[in-house]
Amino acid sequence: MDRVELGGFLRSRRDRLRPADVGLEPGPRRQAPGLRRTEVALLAGISVDYYVRLEQGRGPQPSDQVLAALGRALRLTGDEHGYLRQLARPAPPPAPRPVPGNVLRLLDRLGDVPAMVIDAAYDMVAWNRMLVALMGDPAAWSLRRRNRLRRLFDTGDTITGNRLDLARLCVADLRASGRYPADPAVRSLIDNLLEESPEFGRLWAEREVAVQRTLTKRTVHPIAGPLELDCEILAVPGDEHRLLVYTAAPGTPSAEGLKRLIA
Repeated sequence: MDRVELGGFLRSRRDRLRPADVGLEPGPRRQAPGLRRTEVALLAGISVDYYVRLEQGRGPQPSDQVLAALGRALRLTGDEHGYLRQLARPAPPPAPRPVPGNVLRLLDRLGDVPAMVIDAAYDMVAWNRMLVALMGDPAAWSLRRRNRLRRLFDTGDTITGNRLDLARLCVADLRASGRYPADPAVRSLIDNLLEESPEFGRLWAEREVAVQRTLTKRTVHPIAGPLELDCEILAVPGDEHRLLVYTAAPGTPSAEGLKRLIA
């Protein structure tokens, strides 16, 4: 049980709520934003001392009933509640496996859309010809460049605009995976990014949790021109890998651009 992270996560979720969010009167002399510990304990139906010990990393392992009550009290999303349960009931990460053969066959069949496979540490481990046409050949890149998070934070500049939105989504997704700190590859990635990138450190400290299921990629390709692509992120059941598929809405300039890439 990761008591330190569990306490920090509870505190971060408490700080983002206001009394009005949970139907409470703000009351006088409220000096800090967020709910008070006494208010969270009241809403969850647990003792104040027990909740304080949980936030301070001193509490016992909470029961499923307590976790559910805290999730309701703190208005956690489904992804956040899953993360809270993972902190309280950590499961060892599965041993690394090669990309399943059925996923590789599916990747090959996706001949008219770019697609790739990433592992739990955001490393690109397989891709199809359309992905090469869209982004270049990852086989010619360094291992560092094949990591989607490292590429995002490697610029050394302050991240703004759409890149900042993407960075925030990726960091929230990385935390939601529940593989830190038990997975050595994920732990090494996060430790390195914390050391190298203040931007990553700032986003990681926010403790946002959200599984990434879809996103939008905007780019300008020398042949296909401006592209706006929807990226669907499909988890491989029982496996650490995920399949990313880029598509364009029918009849749009982006769809025509993909057709030029096929040619």
